[in-house]
Amino acid sequence: METTAGCSRTRKSPFIVSMATGEKSDPSSESILKSIAASWNSSEDRIALAGLGFAAIAAIWASSNLITVIDNLPFIPTALELVGILFSWWFIYRYLLFKPDRQELIRIIKGSISEVLGK
Repeated sequence: METTAGCSRTRKSPFIVSMATGEKSDPSSESILKSIAASWNSSEDRIALAGLGFAAIAAIWASSNLITVIDNLPFIPTALELVGILFSWWFIYRYLLFKPDRQELIRIIKGSISEVLGK
């Protein structure tokens, strides 16, 4: 242990051990990468595609900063939290409290899934 001007400090030598397991990555991430590579290779206007990627990154950054600004306002976070709590209670009362309402919620979810998947 070393002491410097009244401050005590310990030196530790961290040992990091890593081992390759030989497992493959998720098939979903591979399919995402393949679809991105296919769209990049088939695109005739790569500058526009790169611009869209830059715009997406800028939009994520801007929305993150907007959320930070809203969170720093004195009254808005409390009001939004109250709205979220009230909506959660309404959702529980409307769809989860009684059995016929739960069945209606299941029907709505299945209908939405079939619309999205095109069945």
